Amino acid sequence: MAKRCALLSTAVLILLSCVTVWVSSGQGSQDNGSSVIRVFVSMVQLNVAVTDSKGNYVTGLRPSDFMISEDGISQNVATFEEGNEGSQVVADSPQPVSATVHHPVVPRNAPADASETTAPAESGANVFILFDTSNYMFRHRGFVFAQDAIAEFVRSLDHPYRVAFYSYSRDFFRAASLTPDRSQVLRGVRGTVNGDDSALYNALLLTLKDAAQYSGRKVVVVFSNGPDNSSMVAPEDVDELAQSEGIPIYMISTRDAQLDPASSAVFGRMTASTGGESYFAKDWKDQRDAFTSIREDLAHLYFLSYYPKPNPNKGWRAINVNLADPKLKKYHLRTRSGYRPIPAHVTVDAAAPAE
Repeated sequence: MAKRCALLSTAVLILLSCVTVWVSSGQGSQDNGSSVIRVFVSMVQLNVAVTDSKGNYVTGLRPSDFMISEDGISQNVATFEEGNEGSQVVADSPQPVSATVHHPVVPRNAPADASETTAPAESGANVFILFDTSNYMFRHRGFVFAQDAIAEFVRSLDHPYRVAFYSYSRDFFRAASLTPDRSQVLRGVRGTVNGDDSALYNALLLTLKDAAQYSGRKVVVVFSNGPDNSSMVAPEDVDELAQSEGIPIYMISTRDAQLDPASSAVFGRMTASTGGESYFAKDWKDQRDAFTSIREDLAHLYFLSYYPKPNPNKGWRAINVNLADPKLKKYHLRTRSGYRPIPAHVTVDAAAPAE
């Protein structure tokens, strides 16, 4: 045993010596013996609805018409899109923070890349539909009517959109992953079956986490027929995640849910804080009208992004969006109220050897 320990110690010393030589030789080949440290920040994305006093959408606005502030710090619009016309990079916007610093030591645990810095995305939104299949849905043939309304909504979405369809009761089921194939989503809708209790907030949290994996515009559309009675997740946690990820939540619920004041209040707060809207449908016609309203909203949203300026606040940051022209102050803007930032990413590149 003593001999084995001695051999192991010798091997470790040899390995450490090799590592030291490798690091020294690597640094010696660099210009001034330094590495290049790059700090990247993530892009903040906003879906903004602009309407007049009658609820009509205001179109034709330009990037210069919007003023964005974060914790009172003025921000510059980086990309801009109206409806489904495609994203454009704003010419006079500063590029994402890329601080180049020369330092002889490579930081520990530095990420291998900065792939989460978001690039401009294709036109159209990624729509995640979450359908309540709990026992609340099987009252007065509500299940069949809801299926019909969802199917019509899926068929009506314009071509640029990709759609995912999930269902939930106590359990959560991914019936159709995000896809441009409407037939696949419709099969998922028609294949839903009856469940038991409702775990809405559990399912909504999982849906938001799935949506967060994709870049570009993302929205979650929920059809719920009753209060949550079996989730382990608090609605406040779901709300904060949706705001931090920039994902508006649209909630369609029935009059049964509206009879529960607590659920109604939560639905209203969650949709308002994320930039979405809530609807309470008393019959199948109201359900269809609600889906039509959501489709119109998606087609008229402004999609803006910015790279946050230096801000010492590592916690919750408040976002305010206003229109610059005093003549436009009469219009109403709807977007998310804030977010909790993800820490900046650091990458280390070897400096180019001197020629």
